[in-house]
Amino acid sequence: MPLLPLAILFGVVSLVCAALLLTHAFRRSVGTGVMVLLIPCYMLVYAFSQFEHPRKNLIVAGFVASTVLTAVFLGMGAHGIAAAAARMPPPGF
Repeated sequence: MPLLPLAILFGVVSLVCAALLLTHAFRRSVGTGVMVLLIPCYMLVYAFSQFEHPRKNLIVAGFVASTVLTAVFLGMGAHGIAAAAARMPPPGF
């Protein structure tokens, strides 16, 4: 099964969850929104400490898990492409 489409799928899920976190942070205050936008690790701190939403568990778990899965599938897909490109052609060509 190709891994790059899975990476794209999980990347989109991660982007949607991040957008929900970001819009909540900007509604809270502009300073908090800018910090969440510009400081990568602060998004996790904000998600666990200040984010209040009826589906907080689903959004935070979706963000963390899909970010990790995107990185894994991108790495494995890139490795597969590099391995396929490095194969020597059969003799006689």
